[in-house]
Parts: sequence; C-alpha cells; structure tokens
Amino acid sequence: MTARPAPELPPLRETVRTHGLQASKALGQNFLFDEQLLDRIAAIPGNLDGATVFEVGPGPGGLTRALLRAGAKVIAVERDDRCLPLLAELGEAFPRQLTVIADDAMAVDVDALTGGAPYHIVANLPYNVGTALFTRWLEPAAWPPRWLSLTLMFQLEVAERIVAPVGTDAYGRLAVLAQWRSTAKIAMKVHRSAFTPPPKVMSAIVHVTPADQPEGVNPKLLSKLTEKGFGQRRKMLRQSLKGVEGAVAAAEALGIEPTRRAETVSVAEWVALARALGA
Repeated sequence: MTARPAPELPPLRETVRTHGLQASKALGQNFLFDEQLLDRIAAIPGNLDGATVFEVGPGPGGLTRALLRAGAKVIAVERDDRCLPLLAELGEAFPRQLTVIADDAMAVDVDALTGGAPYHIVANLPYNVGTALFTRWLEPAAWPPRWLSLTLMFQLEVAERIVAPVGTDAYGRLAVLAQWRSTAKIAMKVHRSAFTPPPKVMSAIVHVTPADQPEGVNPKLLSKLTEKGFGQRRKMLRQSLKGVEGAVAAAEALGIEPTRRAETVSVAEWVALARALGA
C-alpha cells in the first residue's frame, strides 16, 4: 500500500524542540525521529487504511504520525501531560483520525475504548510497562481476541524471549504465553542509535497474530503453571510445580518427568498439562 500524502508538518525533532520536550527517564521514554523508520514500523501490520489502531505511550507522536499517514484511525493513550499539546496539533492535522486519552495504559479497557470493534495494537512500548501490558493482551479468556495483531517495540532481549524455542536460554514463560495460541516473530531490529536519547540496549519489533486456541485449556491455569514453573527455573518440576495442586502427578501421567526443568518442557507439553488439570 502507498501511504497517503501527509499534511505539511514540521520535522518531529523540530516540533519537540519547539515545545521544549525531553524524554522522561522515569516514564521509560526514548523518542524515535526517523520518519522513514517509523513508516516501516507502521507498515508491519499490513494495510491500515480505515483500520482502528490502539497506541500506548505515543509521546511526541512520531509513530502516531506514521500510523495516521497510513490511514489508520488511532486511539492513543498517553500519561505524560507534556506530550498532549503535540498530539493535539497532530489531531488537527489529521481531522477525525486521532483520539487521545490522557490516562495510564494499565488502567484502560482497550475493548471498551474501541467500542467492541476489531483493532490492531501498535506501540513503541515504554520499557517499564511493556512486558506487563503484553502478557495482559495475551491472556483474555475469550479467543480469538478483539485485537487483530500486536506490533510492539521491546528491548531485543525481551523480544528474543517471546519468540524463543524450547530448550534455549531465552525460552520461558513469555515464549509459552506468546506461542500457545498465537504466532510470534521478530519483524525488525532497531539499533539503539535510532533513539533519542539512545538506550543502553538494542530493540526489536515483535509482531504477533492470533492462532487457533487448543481446546479444553484454561488460560488462567496455563498462566499459573508457567508462572510457577519458570519462577524457579533452576529447580526440577517436582519442586517448582508443587504449589499447583495435582500438577506433579498430572505431569507424570503425561510422561513429563518431574526431574525435568521448566525450560525443557515444550509449549505443547505445557498445554497438555493445563488441559489435564482443567478436566
């Protein structure tokens, strides 16, 4: 898809300088000013023309600009009041495309904000709340979820944990939650020098789409099992899972030896264990 012609806007870096805005370390902010890079990120979910997109922590609106240029209707949640004037100017430049909610993303109901319509989530997530938001979006009881895709910026190390295969050092709870009923991939790596100020680590864009949910599995139970199992990943399952009633016996019945450790248990085995306990 060819992006829509953008309204005449000054460069983002110039706008940020005019407003005297600096990234807040307390809020985990790192700004992206490269418009071509931002357009590439906005293109990852596919055609967004007329689609609803939920964005967390737009900051000065760099990624927001790219999403609006792609034709998306953006609902952005921003808790930093300093950024609201910049976003208001952006809303004026793209009439009826941008809605800004001044709130904490952890406190909002995205399904309610979007009126029950399907939507994409695209965000350069603040590092300090990224994982918490991600796991929340992966755990709804109803599946498939209302979101059509997740396109999220993480620290590279976190991104690698999300897509990690069983048996690797990076494999853990995030991998199981992201892979048991979704497809997750690293769509793009982003060098630390692309940000202002540059973070200490590399970043990556993770793209997640819903897949079929295995039958007979309680998502909350699977979440609890992985929390216990990987919470003490150096211990054998007979120790780490003893806090979940019946889990060790169920694992043995499935042929999952209790002397194994959590990182050796495949996504399919975690699913089978949750199904056995939920029966």
